[in-house]
Amino acid sequence: QVQLVESGGGLVQPGGSLRLSCVASGSIFGIYAMGWYRQCPGKQRELVASITRGGSTNYADSVKGRFTISRDNAKNTVYLQMNSLKPEDTAVYYCNKVDYGVYYNWGQGTQVTVSS
Repeated sequence: QVQLVESGGGLVQPGGSLRLSCVASGSIFGIYAMGWYRQCPGKQRELVASITRGGSTNYADSVKGRFTISRDNAKNTVYLQMNSLKPEDTAVYYCNKVDYGVYYNWGQGTQVTVSS
């Protein structure tokens, strides 16, 4: 079973930047599209960015132009560069595959807090 380990979160002021990383165990990482999801307290988890195995990307309107997703299949790693962060970006961020609602086991996530 694939294990996902997210890192890179933290406390940042509005307008700041963070880069999240997600390392996946298992050799099948390169087969699926991967995504970054986030969950705010009391809200459902939402997909904010995705990338196909070929590198095509898609973003939620709320992060478009500010976040950039990338992946390194050789390192089984997916990244999320987050710029111009806003307080409403505060959430726990997770990575997982994008596969019609079928997921790997969720990792522990990484907390991002945007506050002055």
